[in-house]
Amino acid sequence: MRIGAHVDPTDPLAEAAARQAEAVQFFLADPQGWKAPKPREDAERLRSADVDLYVHAPYVINVATLNNRIRIPSRKLLLAHATAAADVGARGLIVHGGHVNAGHDVAVGFDNWRKTFAYAADSGGFPLPVLIENTAGGDNACARHLDSLARLWDALGDHEVGFCLDTCHAYAGGEELLGLVDRVKAITGRIDLIHANNSKGAFNSGQDRHDNLTGGTIDPELLVAVIRAAGAPVIVETPGGVEGQTADIAFLRGQLGAAA
Repeated sequence: MRIGAHVDPTDPLAEAAARQAEAVQFFLADPQGWKAPKPREDAERLRSADVDLYVHAPYVINVATLNNRIRIPSRKLLLAHATAAADVGARGLIVHGGHVNAGHDVAVGFDNWRKTFAYAADSGGFPLPVLIENTAGGDNACARHLDSLARLWDALGDHEVGFCLDTCHAYAGGEELLGLVDRVKAITGRIDLIHANNSKGAFNSGQDRHDNLTGGTIDPELLVAVIRAAGAPVIVETPGGVEGQTADIAFLRGQLGAAA
């Protein structure tokens, strides 16, 4: 099981080394902005590294919305980030499940996801796996609750799509962690990546506030059980910089190794 962290994008490989990480996740552009990523001068070094790379798409992307001024640019930006992520050798592009506005039919949001993959297919398809991530909040979210996730996967049909399970988001979103992996896999058939995060917020609070693995409101043993059951690569998106994330990675290695 490869374990790593979300890091500053300036020099991801140096950040990996500082944490003794086997994997890193990073942004290729401003996560709150709409600018397409620029080619990286270190692309060849990243492609040839023995560290597994994952790219997180900007938070502003929402391909589910009925708002044309957000949905259409979101489709284009998602494809641009997928292309740029493939160029640096990333194993996957993580994107949040999105939502529709209050009063809008969430079924249209699921169909807008289908149209996003159809849009990409018109230009040859996404060049790497797109991993849709469950989200913590919102009553009109497409990937907060498992019943919504099932409708999303039904809408995507035969399109190849991956899944990223965030433990904080699941817990804060109101999904019990015990047995969660089996319930998710019954819907998606897969878990491609784990975002291993404890939660500052309470169960079903809807709060997307990450904490270190041995802090927060989730029993650390339960977190470890979810990660072990998923058997997927792990990225911690926890606070504390190098020190905090190194401790979280070491904790996971110790717990998972002890059970091996």
